[in-house]
Amino acid sequence: MSIKVAIVEDNRSFRDKLSTYLNETNGYKCIGAYDSAEDAVKYIPKLLPDVVLMDIHLPNMSGVDCTRRLKELCPSVQILILTVYEDNDRIFGALKAGASGYLLKRADPTDILDAIQDVRQGGSPMSSQIARRVVQSFRESAPDPQKEEKLSQREEEILQQLSKGYSTKEIADHSSISVNTVRTHLQHIYEKLHVRSRTEAILKFLK
Repeated sequence: MSIKVAIVEDNRSFRDKLSTYLNETNGYKCIGAYDSAEDAVKYIPKLLPDVVLMDIHLPNMSGVDCTRRLKELCPSVQILILTVYEDNDRIFGALKAGASGYLLKRADPTDILDAIQDVRQGGSPMSSQIARRVVQSFRESAPDPQKEEKLSQREEEILQQLSKGYSTKEIADHSSISVNTVRTHLQHIYEKLHVRSRTEAILKFLK
Protein backbone atom coordinates (compact mmCIF):
# COMPACT_ATOMS: atom_id res chain seq x y z
CA MET A 1 0.00 0.00 0.00
CA SER A 2 1.40 3.39 -1.02
CA ILE A 3 2.35 6.06 1.50
CA LYS A 4 0.04 9.03 0.88
CA VAL A 5 1.98 12.30 0.82
CA ALA A 6 0.85 15.93 0.62
CA ILE A 7 3.18 18.80 -0.25
CA VAL A 8 3.00 22.41 0.97
CA GLU A 9 5.54 24.41 -1.04
CA ASP A 10 5.27 27.83 -2.69
CA ASN A 11 8.07 27.19 -5.21
CA ARG A 12 6.13 25.78 -8.15
CA SER A 13 9.10 24.15 -9.87
CA PHE A 14 10.25 22.34 -6.73
CA ARG A 15 6.67 21.40 -5.83
CA ASP A 16 5.99 19.92 -9.27
CA LYS A 17 9.29 18.01 -9.37
CA LEU A 18 8.67 16.56 -5.91
CA SER A 19 5.10 15.60 -6.74
CA THR A 20 6.14 13.93 -10.01
CA TYR A 21 9.01 12.08 -8.32
CA LEU A 22 6.71 10.68 -5.63
CA ASN A 23 4.07 9.57 -8.12
CA GLU A 24 6.68 7.84 -10.29
CA THR A 25 8.13 5.93 -7.33
CA ASN A 26 6.56 2.64 -6.25
CA GLY A 27 5.11 2.80 -2.74
CA TYR A 28 4.46 6.55 -2.76
CA LYS A 29 1.57 8.70 -3.94
CA CYS A 30 1.23 12.49 -3.86
CA ILE A 31 -2.43 13.15 -3.10
CA GLY A 32 -2.22 16.93 -2.84
CA ALA A 33 0.21 19.79 -3.54
CA TYR A 34 -0.44 23.32 -2.27
CA ASP A 35 1.34 26.64 -2.63
CA SER A 36 0.04 28.20 0.59
CA ALA A 37 -0.58 27.28 4.21
CA GLU A 38 -4.16 28.52 3.90
CA ASP A 39 -4.97 25.98 1.17
CA ALA A 40 -3.17 23.26 3.11
CA VAL A 41 -5.26 23.88 6.21
CA LYS A 42 -8.41 23.86 4.06
CA TYR A 43 -7.81 20.65 2.10
CA ILE A 44 -5.33 18.40 3.93
CA PRO A 45 -7.68 17.50 6.84
CA LYS A 46 -10.15 16.18 4.23
CA LEU A 47 -7.51 14.06 2.46
CA LEU A 48 -5.71 12.78 5.58
CA PRO A 49 -2.32 11.95 4.03
CA ASP A 50 0.17 9.85 5.98
CA VAL A 51 2.93 12.44 5.68
CA VAL A 52 3.02 16.16 4.83
CA LEU A 53 6.16 17.76 3.40
CA MET A 54 5.97 21.31 4.72
CA ASP A 55 8.00 24.28 3.45
CA ILE A 56 9.03 26.34 6.47
CA HIS A 57 9.06 29.64 4.53
CA LEU A 58 5.58 30.34 3.14
CA PRO A 59 3.78 33.60 2.25
CA ASN A 60 1.27 34.84 4.83
CA MET A 61 0.82 31.96 7.30
CA SER A 62 4.21 30.38 7.99
CA GLY A 63 5.08 26.71 7.81
CA VAL A 64 5.40 26.67 11.60
CA ASP A 65 1.88 28.06 12.11
CA CYS A 66 0.51 25.74 9.42
CA THR A 67 2.11 22.77 11.20
CA ARG A 68 0.51 23.77 14.49
CA ARG A 69 -2.91 24.16 12.87
CA LEU A 70 -2.76 20.87 10.97
CA LYS A 71 -1.74 18.96 14.10
CA GLU A 72 -4.80 20.41 15.84
CA LEU A 73 -7.09 19.40 12.96
CA CYS A 74 -5.57 15.99 12.16
CA PRO A 75 -3.18 14.83 14.94
CA SER A 76 -2.33 11.53 13.22
CA VAL A 77 -0.74 13.23 10.20
CA GLN A 78 3.07 13.23 10.33
CA ILE A 79 4.74 16.45 9.18
CA LEU A 80 8.25 16.79 7.80
CA ILE A 81 9.66 20.29 7.48
CA LEU A 82 11.36 21.23 4.20
CA THR A 83 14.02 23.91 4.49
CA VAL A 84 16.70 25.41 2.25
CA TYR A 85 19.21 25.66 5.09
CA GLU A 86 19.37 24.72 8.76
CA ASP A 87 17.56 27.65 10.32
CA ASN A 88 17.74 26.18 13.82
CA ASP A 89 15.30 28.54 15.51
CA ARG A 90 12.56 28.06 12.92
CA ILE A 91 13.10 24.30 12.72
CA PHE A 92 12.99 24.04 16.51
CA GLY A 93 9.80 26.10 16.52
CA ALA A 94 8.24 23.77 13.95
CA LEU A 95 9.17 20.70 16.00
CA LYS A 96 7.59 22.26 19.09
CA ALA A 97 4.50 22.98 16.97
CA GLY A 98 4.15 19.28 16.15
CA ALA A 99 6.47 18.45 13.25
CA SER A 100 8.16 15.05 13.49
CA GLY A 101 11.41 15.97 11.78
CA TYR A 102 12.92 17.94 8.91
CA LEU A 103 14.98 17.55 5.77
CA LEU A 104 16.94 19.91 3.56
CA LYS A 105 15.61 20.71 0.09
CA ARG A 106 19.03 19.98 -1.35
CA ALA A 107 18.84 16.39 -0.06
CA ASP A 108 19.06 13.59 -2.62
CA PRO A 109 15.66 12.28 -3.78
CA THR A 110 16.41 8.93 -2.12
CA ASP A 111 17.08 10.75 1.18
CA ILE A 112 13.65 12.37 0.92
CA LEU A 113 12.05 8.94 0.44
CA ASP A 114 14.03 7.59 3.41
CA ALA A 115 12.87 10.49 5.58
CA ILE A 116 9.23 9.89 4.60
CA GLN A 117 9.61 6.18 5.43
CA ASP A 118 11.35 7.03 8.69
CA VAL A 119 8.67 9.43 9.93
CA ARG A 120 5.91 7.07 8.76
CA GLN A 121 7.40 4.36 10.95
CA GLY A 122 7.61 6.60 14.01
CA GLY A 123 11.09 8.05 13.51
CA SER A 124 12.17 11.69 13.73
CA PRO A 125 14.79 12.58 11.11
CA MET A 126 16.78 15.57 12.35
CA SER A 127 20.34 16.65 13.00
CA SER A 128 22.00 15.88 16.34
CA GLN A 129 22.18 19.62 17.07
CA ILE A 130 18.42 20.06 16.72
CA ALA A 131 17.75 16.81 18.61
CA ARG A 132 19.84 18.09 21.51
CA ARG A 133 17.74 21.27 21.68
CA VAL A 134 14.53 19.25 21.67
CA VAL A 135 15.76 17.05 24.54
CA GLN A 136 16.85 20.12 26.50
CA SER A 137 13.44 21.71 25.97
CA PHE A 138 11.69 18.65 27.39
CA ARG A 139 14.01 18.67 30.39
CA GLU A 140 13.24 22.32 31.08
CA SER A 141 9.46 21.85 30.76
CA ALA A 142 9.20 18.50 32.59
CA PRO A 143 7.67 18.69 36.08
CA ASP A 144 10.09 18.18 38.94
CA PRO A 145 8.75 15.23 40.98
CA GLN A 146 10.34 16.61 44.14
CA LYS A 147 8.41 19.86 43.78
CA GLU A 148 5.15 17.92 43.49
CA GLU A 149 5.62 16.49 47.00
CA LYS A 150 6.24 19.76 48.78
CA LEU A 151 2.68 20.51 49.84
CA SER A 152 2.16 22.28 53.14
CA GLN A 153 0.16 20.60 55.91
CA ARG A 154 -2.76 22.96 55.21
CA GLU A 155 -2.65 22.18 51.49
CA GLU A 156 -2.72 18.44 52.21
CA GLU A 157 -5.70 18.92 54.53
CA ILE A 158 -7.54 20.84 51.81
CA LEU A 159 -6.75 18.14 49.26
CA GLN A 160 -8.09 15.47 51.61
CA GLN A 161 -11.34 17.38 52.00
CA LEU A 162 -11.47 17.96 48.26
CA SER A 163 -11.17 14.21 47.67
CA LYS A 164 -14.20 13.68 49.93
CA GLY A 165 -16.29 15.95 47.72
CA TYR A 166 -16.35 19.02 49.94
CA SER A 167 -17.15 22.34 48.25
CA THR A 168 -14.92 25.39 48.59
CA LYS A 169 -17.31 26.89 51.17
CA GLU A 170 -17.46 23.66 53.17
CA ILE A 171 -13.66 23.46 53.23
CA ALA A 172 -13.50 27.08 54.39
CA ASP A 173 -16.02 26.44 57.20
CA HIS A 174 -14.31 23.23 58.26
CA SER A 175 -10.87 24.85 58.34
CA SER A 176 -12.05 28.14 59.84
CA ILE A 177 -10.61 30.18 56.97
CA SER A 178 -12.15 32.37 54.29
CA VAL A 179 -13.33 31.11 50.89
CA ASN A 180 -10.72 33.35 49.22
CA THR A 181 -7.98 31.75 51.31
CA VAL A 182 -9.13 28.29 50.21
CA ARG A 183 -9.03 29.42 46.59
CA THR A 184 -5.48 30.70 47.07
CA HIS A 185 -4.43 27.38 48.58
CA LEU A 186 -6.07 25.53 45.68
CA GLN A 187 -4.13 27.63 43.18
CA HIS A 188 -0.88 26.80 44.95
CA ILE A 189 -1.82 23.11 44.96
CA TYR A 190 -2.50 23.18 41.21
CA GLU A 191 0.86 24.83 40.57
CA LYS A 192 2.80 22.39 42.75
CA LEU A 193 1.12 19.32 41.28
CA HIS A 194 1.24 20.70 37.71
CA VAL A 195 -2.49 20.22 37.20
CA ARG A 196 -5.29 22.48 35.95
CA SER A 197 -8.42 21.26 37.74
CA ARG A 198 -9.79 19.81 40.97
CA THR A 199 -10.30 16.45 39.31
CA GLU A 200 -6.68 16.25 38.19
CA ALA A 201 -5.49 17.34 41.64
CA ILE A 202 -7.61 14.68 43.38
CA LEU A 203 -6.46 11.93 41.01
CA LYS A 204 -2.82 12.85 41.57
CA PHE A 205 -3.34 13.06 45.33
CA LEU A 206 -5.06 9.63 45.50
CA LYS A 207 -2.14 8.01 43.63
